[in-house]
Amino acid sequence: MKIKEVGIVFNPLVEAAKIKAGELKSYLDGVSVANWLRSSWELGGSPPEMGGTDLVLSVGGDGTILRVVQTLANTGTPVLGINLGRLGFMTELTADEALAKLPEVLDGRGWLDERVMLEAQAAGDKKTYYALNDIVAARGAVARMVNIEVGIDDEPFATYRADGVILATATGSTGYALAAGGPVLNPQATDLVLIPILPHLSLSYPLVLPGDAAVSLRVFAPHTATLSIDGNINLAVENGTKITARRSKVVARFWRVHPRESFYRTLEQKLRGEK
Repeated sequence: MKIKEVGIVFNPLVEAAKIKAGELKSYLDGVSVANWLRSSWELGGSPPEMGGTDLVLSVGGDGTILRVVQTLANTGTPVLGINLGRLGFMTELTADEALAKLPEVLDGRGWLDERVMLEAQAAGDKKTYYALNDIVAARGAVARMVNIEVGIDDEPFATYRADGVILATATGSTGYALAAGGPVLNPQATDLVLIPILPHLSLSYPLVLPGDAAVSLRVFAPHTATLSIDGNINLAVENGTKITARRSKVVARFWRVHPRESFYRTLEQKLRGEK
């Protein structure tokens, strides 16, 4: 795949990311490759220039990648992550590698890594929301537990009294889901994980679901609850609103330049805080 147009998205809260994004743009300008530059805060909806883009460089951490992937949903455009965040589970290059590797990226040398995504809808909202990591139904600003009715494949499963419930993909299993006590899944797995957040006198264990499971969530609370999509999109949901979620036909596509390596070795390094 020859790269003819590149998008660059950076985390505006990290000065080093802004600087690196500028360096990448200067290089692309110098070799006459069409490109555009935006902060991750400017991604509401798909930018009009996204249509002809062959690759998007995400300059920041995993949070920046999540914003980019949501914007690219349904386009098929791959993302190459450049890590200027913390752990960078989803990023491919370090800041020091970025410029050195860019020529081979533009030449199309590398491989595609496809990841499962979730899609969710809330009753009364016609919009479909896409998540690479997780969908969370939880209490809102009021620090009180809520009741969450969970159904699986149109059958009642359980009612959790908890701060919330996480539905995560394999990619998301190393994020919020892991912090809440969930298992780590290989990123190529299509399974989903359901995890309660701080449950009280109710089921407390995580549940691994097959990839074709359809999950429904209803939050019951005397105050407004929250539906969070990858932590980037946060929607207020009224008492008893039904939220449906399942694996999407849309996938996230990552461009990789390093040889395939053991996920398990990389996982151990990341969990020890190594970049």
